[in-house]
Amino acid sequence: MAPQRRGAPKAPEGSGAAERRRPSSTKSVRAPRDVWKKWLRVAVLGACTTLVALLLWGILGGDDSITEVLAHRSEVLPGRFIEVPCSEDYDSHRRFEGCSPRKCGRGVSDAIITRDEARRIRSIAEKGLSLGGSDGGASILDLHSGALSVGKHFVNLYRYFGDKIQTIFSEEDFQLYRDLRQKVQLAIAQAFGISASLLHLTKPTFFSRINSTAARTAHDEYWHAHVDKVTYGSFDYTSLLYLSDYLDDFGGGRFVFMEEGANKTVEPRAGRVSFFTSGSENLHRVEKVHWGTRYAITIAFTCDPDHGIADPTFT
Repeated sequence: MAPQRRGAPKAPEGSGAAERRRPSSTKSVRAPRDVWKKWLRVAVLGACTTLVALLLWGILGGDDSITEVLAHRSEVLPGRFIEVPCSEDYDSHRRFEGCSPRKCGRGVSDAIITRDEARRIRSIAEKGLSLGGSDGGASILDLHSGALSVGKHFVNLYRYFGDKIQTIFSEEDFQLYRDLRQKVQLAIAQAFGISASLLHLTKPTFFSRINSTAARTAHDEYWHAHVDKVTYGSFDYTSLLYLSDYLDDFGGGRFVFMEEGANKTVEPRAGRVSFFTSGSENLHRVEKVHWGTRYAITIAFTCDPDHGIADPTFT
C-alpha cells in the first residue's frame, strides 16, 4: 500500500509560525487593491481629459454639425464663389429684369476691403456703441435710421444725443462708410453678373457687436437659423463685412450656411467680406460667441428702388 501523504502539521495558535504566515496573505489582498486604485486613477484622468477637450472645443466655437470650412481664418482669399440653385422665394416678389437673382450662390473675399480699412471702420462702431449697448450679448448701431441698442430697448441716436453726435463722429467717418459700401456693392454686382447701378442699399444695414453676455430680450438671440428674404422681404443680396478675427478677438461666432448633412462655415477675419443671395438657398445662422467680442457690418441690397435707402450723411 502506498504511503499516505500527510499535511504539514498546524502550528498552534499564537505560535511564531502562524504569525509569520499572515503577512503573505495580506500582500495577496493588497496587490489587487493597488491595481484597482491605479486603474481608477487612469479612468478618472481619462474622463477629465475628455471633459477638458470637450470644453475647449465648445469654447473655441466647435460645432459637430459643420462638415466643411468654406473660408479659414488663416486664408487670404482673393475670391471664392460657390453657385447653388436658386430657391422659389423670389417668385413671390416683384422681379426686376437684370437684377433679381437668376444666378444664386455665396462668395467670400479678402481682397475687397483692406485690414486697415476694417480697423478704421470698426472704430466708427466702437464710438457709436460707446453711447449705449444692449444689456444682452448683441448690440446694433444703424447709421441710416439712427437705431442704437440701449439696455433692453433701442433709441434714435440722432434725436437722443442731439449735437453730441458732432463730437462722436466726423465727416471722414461717414465718407469711409460710403466708400466701403460702394466697394462691396461693386463686388456683388461682378460676382452675380449684374449692373451695380441696379442694386440699391436697403434696410436694415447696420453694425453689430456680439459678446458672450446672456440674452435679455429676443433681439439678443442672434443665433437662430433664418432666411433673409423671408425675414426682410426687400433683401435680394446680403453681405457681411467682418471687423474682428475669429480665435484672436473672439471664440464661437462663425457664420454657418446650413445644408443637410453638409453645413459650411465662414471664419471671420477683419476685412473679409461674405456675400450671398438672400433666399432660402442660403439658410444660415451665427454660432454663439463664447468669449471676446465680434464686430461686423451687415450691408444689404435690393433690386426694388422703392425699398432703397440713402447713404447716411454727417450733418
